[in-house]
Amino acid sequence: MNHLIDLDRKYFLHPTSSIQQQQSQGAKLIVESGNGVYLKDMDGNTYIDAMSSLWNVHIGHGREELADAAAAQMKKLAFSSAFSTFTHEPAIKLAEKIASISPETLNAVFFTSGGSEANDSAIKLVRHYWKIQGQPDRRKIIALKRAYHGVAAASTSATGIKEFWEMAGHMMGDFTHTDSTYQSTTKDAIASLRKKIEEEGPETIAAFLAEPVQGAGGVLMPSEDYFSEVRKLCDEYGILFIADEVITGFGRTGKMFALEHWGVIPDVMTFAKGVTSGYIPLGGVVISDAVHNVLKQKSEGTLFHGFTYSGHPTAAAVGLKNIEVIEKEGLVENSHRMGAKLLAGFEQIKKELDIVGDVRMLGLLGAVELVKNPETNERFSGDLKVAPRVIEELHQRGVICRAVTYEGMDIICFAPPLIINENQINEILTKLHESILSIQNEILV
Repeated sequence: MNHLIDLDRKYFLHPTSSIQQQQSQGAKLIVESGNGVYLKDMDGNTYIDAMSSLWNVHIGHGREELADAAAAQMKKLAFSSAFSTFTHEPAIKLAEKIASISPETLNAVFFTSGGSEANDSAIKLVRHYWKIQGQPDRRKIIALKRAYHGVAAASTSATGIKEFWEMAGHMMGDFTHTDSTYQSTTKDAIASLRKKIEEEGPETIAAFLAEPVQGAGGVLMPSEDYFSEVRKLCDEYGILFIADEVITGFGRTGKMFALEHWGVIPDVMTFAKGVTSGYIPLGGVVISDAVHNVLKQKSEGTLFHGFTYSGHPTAAAVGLKNIEVIEKEGLVENSHRMGAKLLAGFEQIKKELDIVGDVRMLGLLGAVELVKNPETNERFSGDLKVAPRVIEELHQRGVICRAVTYEGMDIICFAPPLIINENQINEILTKLHESILSIQNEILV
């Protein structure tokens, strides 16, 4: 294994990782295999994958059905371009399937290789939508503070987490950010959005872009009436609403898509991650009939946007099989049931420990905040690195999850595979309690 770590240092530049840590300490974990909700490293240690790796392994690891679907498609037609109106059966059928399970009126699908490409594509499509209607000045995108929409050019600028801007600077102009309902009210958040629209000028705004639940920002939940008010405000000003369902789609929140919780239908929706459970890269954009009709009527000549792997036949075949598994095994419903049990466990831990603040869950997407004073929500000093220390304790106990420490927050995020059962939920809760207690005893001496 040491040989692999040395090779990793020399040849593998890791995404969203510390280069210096990699060079000084080597790879944190070399994963060898996965089965169900579990991962195994090269030393034979087993871990519960309580993050579904990157929020995306919905049906669990090691599902032969998806491997078989990929192999069968590769033997028949591994790849064929979708440029110049070439097409093939897997992409057509997956587009039809996604339309059938998407919110009403969302029916036309553009495929990408992942979420960053999906959000970039959505932004370009809505700007094109306005341009061909004689409103080329409608280019601005309003997103939320602490939003995460990806790391491509436009999606980086739409992201509302400053660390992603600082890495290489803002990639594009015409992006601005407004307040969410996290530690705020619907009234104040909508007032902030209205003020932003008026300041920028409604005639310059292409779309409002938001995650139904802000994942990488710390699993930040909206207030119950927030998105219904967003929908009204967008309609009032004639602004399109793009829903980023990259993390929240395909059952993650206990509904097929998260906006269904509030009965809100966007004009454009992006997806990725859970569409294939991460078994193969795939993402996309779904547009409403109204937007599609404008494109059909007024977009002349070639639509000069597309990726080599847009509508990749093997990826599409895997996506179809993955959605079939989600529906056949009732995983959307299981997400709802197991999420309720996980939330109840979080609430019990909050009662028993002194440094647990807000706990939240929607389906199997949730978080536990660690604070110095739960009554006042006073935060710990960043120097204490409370959340990363809890994550390390969990790692030592065989649970993999994620810390979010932006802006002084100490948040532990959870998004286990949708196949998880009650015994596995209880195992996570036991080890979470032990891990937080261990760090609490260290810092409250």
